[in-house]
Amino acid sequence: MAYEKLYIAFLIYFNRDRDYFECHEVLEELWLARGSDPLYKGLLQVAVGLYHFRNGNVRGGMILLSRAAAKLKGYPEFTLGINLGKLVSESRDYAVRLGDFKERPFSYYDLNIEIVDEELAAEVETASSSIKPNIPQRRGPQRPQTSYPK
Repeated sequence: MAYEKLYIAFLIYFNRDRDYFECHEVLEELWLARGSDPLYKGLLQVAVGLYHFRNGNVRGGMILLSRAAAKLKGYPEFTLGINLGKLVSESRDYAVRLGDFKERPFSYYDLNIEIVDEELAAEVETASSSIKPNIPQRRGPQRPQTSYPK
């Protein structure tokens, strides 16, 4: 099975770079191209939930990770070449911990998407060299650089 280039980029930004804003950008494009497929929306929500919590928005992180787990739980454990069942479980647990954050605060930690399909792993490895990390990572949408006549 050949995987979508945007999906491969999403996995690289998620696992290698932990660039959850860029995850949102590339997967949103695929999500829209696929007619707002709920599977892609759920994956997108995991990344956005981590982005929110890493940037101090505990409530936003909890809401997005909880929604992601609920949206993704109905899919087979192994979907799109990844261990989706593990990601759902970890996202749900993260959301529960965030719900208790005031009583039991904890440090931010990343999740990892386990790739189970060897073909996908090879495609991610190959594409990794051509996808450069964003340094520094973007914190939000940016306007294109424009030069105006003086």
